[in-house]
Amino acid sequence: MGLTLGEAILSPSEAPIDRRLVLWNIDLTLVDVTIVTRDAYAEAFRAVTGRPLVKLAPAMGRSDSEIIFDTLAFNGITTDDSHLPRFIEALAQSFGDRRDRLTKQGRAMPGAKDALRAVSRLDGTVQSVLTGTIKSNAVHKLTAFGLNKYIDFTIGGYGEEVYPKASLLQVAQGRAKDKYGAPFSAVLIGDSTRDVQAARIAGAAMIAVTSGRSTFAELTEAGADIVLPDLSNPSEVVAAVAKLTDRYVGGRH
Repeated sequence: MGLTLGEAILSPSEAPIDRRLVLWNIDLTLVDVTIVTRDAYAEAFRAVTGRPLVKLAPAMGRSDSEIIFDTLAFNGITTDDSHLPRFIEALAQSFGDRRDRLTKQGRAMPGAKDALRAVSRLDGTVQSVLTGTIKSNAVHKLTAFGLNKYIDFTIGGYGEEVYPKASLLQVAQGRAKDKYGAPFSAVLIGDSTRDVQAARIAGAAMIAVTSGRSTFAELTEAGADIVLPDLSNPSEVVAAVAKLTDRYVGGRH
C-alpha cells in the first residue's frame, strides 16, 4: 500500500550501496507535449502505411513500441517484422521535424526543472530516464525545456527497446553499474500505475505524482511508496528520494 512522505517505510538493506539512481518518466511527469506527439504519430503513420491515421492508441504509461503495434491494429493494418523499425524511424523523423514547436505547444510540468536540479545536488545521485518514448524523442523533449543537463541519457531505458518496463528498469540499473562501476539503489518517479507496477516488480522504490491520469487512490493502491501531488515543491521531492534511499547509501545527504 502506498504511503505519504511522512509514513514511508524502508526495507532493510543487506549491504551498503554507493550510489542512488533516480529514473524519471517523461510524459506528464516532466513534460506535456501531447499535441506535438499526436501530430508526429499521424505523419509517421502516413509515411509507413500510405494511409491517414484514424485512431491513435492511448499511451497510459506504455512504450512507443506498444503504442505503434496497437495503433496499426486499430487502423486495420496487418503487421510484419518491418513495421516496427520503419515506424520508429518515421516517428523519430516526424517528431524531430517538430522539435521547434515543443515549447509553443507543450510545457514543462510544474516544478520539473527545480526538482531535477535539487535532486542532482543529493550526494551519490545519478539521474536518467525510464520512458516509453524512443530515445531520440526523449532527448528532444527534455532539451526543449532545458531539462537535459540533469540527465545521463546513456544509461536510461527507452521505448524502442522491446522489454517489459520492469525488465527495462533493471537494464537501466545494470547500465548505470557498468558505467559508474558501482551498484545503485534505484528510485522511479512517474505518474502512472504502470510505472508503479514496474517499480514493484523490479524491486525499486517508487515515487508517484498525480500530474498524469492516475489518481492518488489508484497510485496508492498500485503500491507507490510515496505519492506527491506534483513536483512543485523540490524540497519535498528531495526528501522523498532521500527517505527511500539513504539507508542504502549510508544515510548521506
